[in-house]
Amino acid sequence: MRSVSIFAGSVYGNAQHVAEEAKAMFESKGVECEVFTDPETSDFSDAEAVVVITSTTGQGDVPPNLELFHSDLRDEFPLMNAKPFAVAALGDSSYSDSFCGGGRHFQELLIELQGKPVADMLEVDAIETLAAEDEVVPWLEGLVESLTEA
Repeated sequence: MRSVSIFAGSVYGNAQHVAEEAKAMFESKGVECEVFTDPETSDFSDAEAVVVITSTTGQGDVPPNLELFHSDLRDEFPLMNAKPFAVAALGDSSYSDSFCGGGRHFQELLIELQGKPVADMLEVDAIETLAAEDEVVPWLEGLVESLTEA
């Protein structure tokens, strides 16, 4: 069984909170899990399965705590070789042009890095959902097997 590495991109702490709730769920299923909020590319390369939970900032940008990480992944381009991944994007649909842009940037990059998406990116709209973990955690719970089967 693989371990899961969660990369949390957060501006005000919401995505990090969701990541911690997801970590608790994975651990309750017997899956080793670590949350990264200031990751290095080596954390990504060492991951057996990748989950990105990120909010969006600015004009559809990756949050500042993952901005350099995202840039380093683009520059270093560590291929995933079909490593499983899932992306949960938190956004606000009132910003229609940039809705869930941070997640879209990661989804596109992980596909370019030849990762294996185990599901379509989940978009969580702050206008419709007050507690993003109420959508993200059950969604990830349904993906545990796909993320962790060897």
